[in-house]
Formats: sequence, C-alpha cells, structure tokens
Amino acid sequence: MDNLPDTGCGDEISNGKKMHKMAQVLWPIARSITGSGVRETLAHIKQEIPELNIESVATGTNAFDWTVPKEWNITDAYIEDQYGNKVVDFSKNNLHVVGYSIPVDVWLTRDELDKHLYSLPKQPNAIPYVTSYYREHWGFCLTHKQRSELPDGKYHAVIKSTLSYGELNYGEIILKGSEDKEILLSTYICHPSMGNNELSGPVVTTFLVKWLMGIKNRRYTYRIIFVPETIGSIVYLSKYIDHLKKNVIAGYVITCIGDNNCYSYLPSRNGNTLSDIVAKHVLSHIDPNYKQYTWLDRGSDERQYCAPGVDLPIATIMRSKYGEYPEYHTSLDDLKFITPDGLHGGYLALKKSLEILELNCYPKVTVFCEPQLGNRDMYPLLSVKSQNTEVRTMMNLISYSDGTKSLLDISVMINTPFLKLLPMVDDLVCHGLMEKYTECLYEK
Repeated sequence: MDNLPDTGCGDEISNGKKMHKMAQVLWPIARSITGSGVRETLAHIKQEIPELNIESVATGTNAFDWTVPKEWNITDAYIEDQYGNKVVDFSKNNLHVVGYSIPVDVWLTRDELDKHLYSLPKQPNAIPYVTSYYREHWGFCLTHKQRSELPDGKYHAVIKSTLSYGELNYGEIILKGSEDKEILLSTYICHPSMGNNELSGPVVTTFLVKWLMGIKNRRYTYRIIFVPETIGSIVYLSKYIDHLKKNVIAGYVITCIGDNNCYSYLPSRNGNTLSDIVAKHVLSHIDPNYKQYTWLDRGSDERQYCAPGVDLPIATIMRSKYGEYPEYHTSLDDLKFITPDGLHGGYLALKKSLEILELNCYPKVTVFCEPQLGNRDMYPLLSVKSQNTEVRTMMNLISYSDGTKSLLDISVMINTPFLKLLPMVDDLVCHGLMEKYTECLYEK
C-alpha cells in the first residue's frame, strides 16, 4: 500500500472539513446545464486541480439523438406585490426560479400568478427544485406555506435571464498510468444550491483526484469528468465513444455521497461488471446494511454510460440515493444535510474501491501441497482463538491462490476485506511462498 499515499488529503477530520468548506464556496453559484454558473463552478474546481481542462461545445451541436441547447444565464428574478415588497427573491435563494425560465416582466393577478408558481404541499417549508430545459417556460418556486399566504392583488413578476447561442462546458482531467486501460469517474455540476444531490459529487471527486495525483506509479489511466447531467455525459460519449468502449474497464458515477445516512449502491445495467463486484465488496464491509437498488431505480448519468450499445461498466456508490430521501430536490438538501463526516465517509468508500481496482492481482502459491508456515515464523507457536482466526484466513487465501482467481474474487469467496488480504499476499510473496500476477495465468 506504500504506493498509494493519502496525498494532500490529511486525516479524517481535516479531510471532511476541507470538503465541506469547498461545498460552502460552491453553494451560492446559480448553476444550470449551461451558462456562467457552470463556468464559475469549473473555475473553482480548477483552483483545486490546476491540471483540469475546461472544454466547450457550441449550442446546436448534435450528440446522438440530442442537441446542445441554448445557453441560459440569469442575473436577477423576483416577485413584487402591488406595494413594491419583494415576496420572492432569487438573490436570497437561487432555487426560487424555475431553471431555464425565459425573461419576463409582467403584472399579474393572484390567480394568474399561481399558474406559474410551484410548491410542495406535503413539504410546506421546502422550496422545490424545478426545471424546464427543452421548452420555453417560466416560473417561480417557493414554500407551500408562503404560497398559501399570498393575498389577492396585483403582482409584478420579473425574470432577468437570457437564452442565446452559446456553449456547454465540462471539465476533464486524464491521469496517465502504466496501462492504457482506464477507470472512468463522472460527476455533475449543473444543479443550483443543493448539498447532497449536487455539491457532494464534485467535491468528493475533486479530493479523489488529489489523492490519485499523489500516486507515483499508477497502474491504470484515470479519466475524470465534471459534466452537466444527462446532456453533458451524452455529449462526452458522442466525442469519445469508440475510445471509451475500447479502454474503460470500470468506473463510477459520483453523486449523493455526502450525508450521514447509510450507504447505497446502484448497479450497472449488466449488474456483474468489475465495478459492481468491487462496490458490493467494499460496501458489505463498510456498512453491511447498505441499500442495494436495481437498474430499474436508475436516474443519473449511469443511464447514458450503460445504455444499449454504449455498455460501459459503470456503477454508482452513494449515501442517500437520489429520489429516496425527503430533502432531495428541495431547499432542505442544504449544507447542514451534508456533513464533514458524511463527505469523508463517501470519499473513503470510493477511495477503497479505486485501491482495489488498482491493486487487484492473481496470486499463485509456489509450493506443492500446503506450505510449511511454521518454519517461516508465519504460524503462531501457541493456539490462541484470535490468532486461529487470522491463520484460518491466511490458509483460506492460500487454498484459493491457484492463479485462476483474482484477489478480489478470493476476498468475496472468503468474506474478508480485500485490503486485509493484500498484506498477507505481500508477506507470502516476501517468504517465497506466493507470486502475484496482473492477469489470470490460465484461460477462463
């Protein structure tokens, strides 16, 4: 493990605090799938990762069955009552405006205004997140409590926005390894002020990049992208589909990874990829009660990466899954919902998954029959219960190390954490009892 240092991330407490601080910096930015908010967000990430490349794709560019939409920007929005009092103010919470709202400046009656208002009757104190990307529309979001208390009268609705020919932006960093085979990490940067559903992904991904950059002898090449959800991943796939299909062996969508609730896992469409096996193994030892979803529960960019014909081996490790917690897509998904401990825990789950991918090998014993461990001081002189457990684990490891099974396979078979078995392998190699190979020795 010496070749995988926790470079630039520090201990658990400081690591989590740094990630939460980064989320605080990104919080107020008004993001959507295009526009200055995306560029500002990417600029902040680039301050953390100077090697990040920021790319642009012009409005109107075709990407498979999709087209890059017009660029949307907004500077202000509000609703005033007939006395000039602002009753809804975008400057106080950027969830107050329906995403991609066209510019308006109009006086309306209370009933006319209500047709453009969105709230959640079952969550009366939450502002919902609402968007309308692909048809011209406008609206405001507010708490249901506030909406129900608006009196009759005239209201002035103003949205200072633009929809114009522009560009879609995304960030990309490629960390070369000794092999051309790639691990893909993808997160999105398109939601306004929400903590778990938006900011946890790019924040945790940023710190994973810092750690990966500190690895001196990376085995795999890592392709990490920060994209607007859905349209961003589709655009990226349209540019690099052939390369990705040829080289990507595993990867994860990184989202909803910062709260303190239990972990969850969404499989790839095929459900049995290397990414799936690693994710389930890691989570089973971090949180045995983790929630396992099915492909039918998909909802983020795994839809694109695992689509028929694309078929990349991409799974998703999360804390509270999108769509499954009451704060989701509301103002309640705030900086209090994500925590330093939650962010660091999510970071560790993904870090362990990448360590397993990076360090997986095919162990093979070098002696016939059972090796004599006692002669090599690898067997306890006294029979102690706890020691027997450790010895049993080592003997189970040896019994399956025939060069046909990876260390990950063996870890799953004997229900022992991969990162616990790896030092045993290294010890056995040091004593000349085992060799480890990067590929299976025999045809499967």
